[in-house]
Amino acid sequence: MGAINGTEFLNRINQLNTEIWLDGKKIQGKISEHPAFKGILQTKASLYDMQHDPALKDEMTFLSPKTGDSVGLSFLQPKTKEDLLKRRKLSEHWARKTGGFMGRSPDYLNSAVMSFASSSPVLRGRANCFPENIQSLYEMAMEKDLSFTHTFVSPQVNRSKTYYESSEKEPIVARVIDRNEEGIVIKGARLLATQGGITDEVLVTSIPNFLLDEEEAFAFSIPSDMKGLKFICRESFVGGDSLFNYPLSSRFEEMDTILVFDNVLVPWNRVFYYDNGLAAAELAFQSSFHAFTSHQAVIRQIVKTEFILGLAELLVQTINVSEYPHIQDKLSEIIVGLETMKALLEKAEHDAALDKWGTMRPNVVPLQVANNIFPKIYPRFTEIIQSIGASGLVGLPTENAFHSSIRSDLDQYLQSATKNAEDRVKIFRLAWDLTMSSFGTRQTQYERYFFGDPIRLSGRLYKSYPLADYVKEVSTFLDLETEE
Repeated sequence: MGAINGTEFLNRINQLNTEIWLDGKKIQGKISEHPAFKGILQTKASLYDMQHDPALKDEMTFLSPKTGDSVGLSFLQPKTKEDLLKRRKLSEHWARKTGGFMGRSPDYLNSAVMSFASSSPVLRGRANCFPENIQSLYEMAMEKDLSFTHTFVSPQVNRSKTYYESSEKEPIVARVIDRNEEGIVIKGARLLATQGGITDEVLVTSIPNFLLDEEEAFAFSIPSDMKGLKFICRESFVGGDSLFNYPLSSRFEEMDTILVFDNVLVPWNRVFYYDNGLAAAELAFQSSFHAFTSHQAVIRQIVKTEFILGLAELLVQTINVSEYPHIQDKLSEIIVGLETMKALLEKAEHDAALDKWGTMRPNVVPLQVANNIFPKIYPRFTEIIQSIGASGLVGLPTENAFHSSIRSDLDQYLQSATKNAEDRVKIFRLAWDLTMSSFGTRQTQYERYFFGDPIRLSGRLYKSYPLADYVKEVSTFLDLETEE
């Protein structure tokens, strides 16, 4: 089959019999026509269509080494630095199509599946591990251009360090409750599957840091409409269909879901590992997962920052405030953040090296630094947009108002120094949807915790950073005694 187009994607998702609950009701009918999902699905379909655009196809696809078909470039296992740059270009194309607002564009989890497959030998010979299943999933995903959501977060029942869920009770955290000839049986819940219910597959993995029980150490991928699996949605943040009123949420609202596993049977050929906390840790930290998912995310975040900078400057021009020093200072903050992220991405690619399995990995350290920076600067960027827009972001009329008898009043009183009233309101509504709507505030929280708890991220950076040479340099300068 190879790389699919948007129509094929929508048809496939509509044909799934996925159990999705929203506002206490089970969703019926075509998911692509539901108000909460049609915008994001149409946007996602447009990304798949780009794979068949003659002007972009060579930068969006490559020839499968197995079938010779054109397949999505986000599945490419890079062997050279040139391959890394090809992957970057693909992610840039998709990110620019969405302004960087789709955190789970297909390339993110395609990169995860690719990285697990390229590092699957780490599981060879280990108890309850099936590296061949990871490779099979990768090949199937690439040849069929499957879409994925994923989950690894457990319910926040009790976040104390000593909390342990008794296996004698009905499980809350998803765990293995049975093993039989057909596979493993999962009972319990996982959180925060973004785009849950509107993808072909669900990739389920464990976070080793939080594993207190071997029964919670498992990884697999299953179809979204697997028997016993349900997706419980949060409230939709789609404001409405109007691109004028809701320029972002109408197109890019990614639903977040709770996954409930009600005795879900995972076939053995879909299991990567189970009952093995060490395998969970080694696949997570020895694989190229963090390197490639961070690489994709930083590319997206750079594009998103460019979008925010463009909007900030458009606001400045619209109300003619560029001569004020405090405005120049605020715009410079965004510029500094943008150039810092770009430099870190360049360094990660420049310092890339082949791992022991022959995959060209970007250097993870600059990417870890970017992962620590962006959660801090993104909320500041939204604050800057709010401060530039000021009270102008509060009293904004809707699209219908410009098609009513009060149009002349709006044209007179809402014009700006450089824009007519309608264009000015369009710009300010974009700024509002980015920073003040339910969609916008979710985006801020999303970027704060994209790779997890910021404190844990900084701790991981500190623990993994090569500090010994710097300590040795200072010790030599002071002529300190050093231990052999």
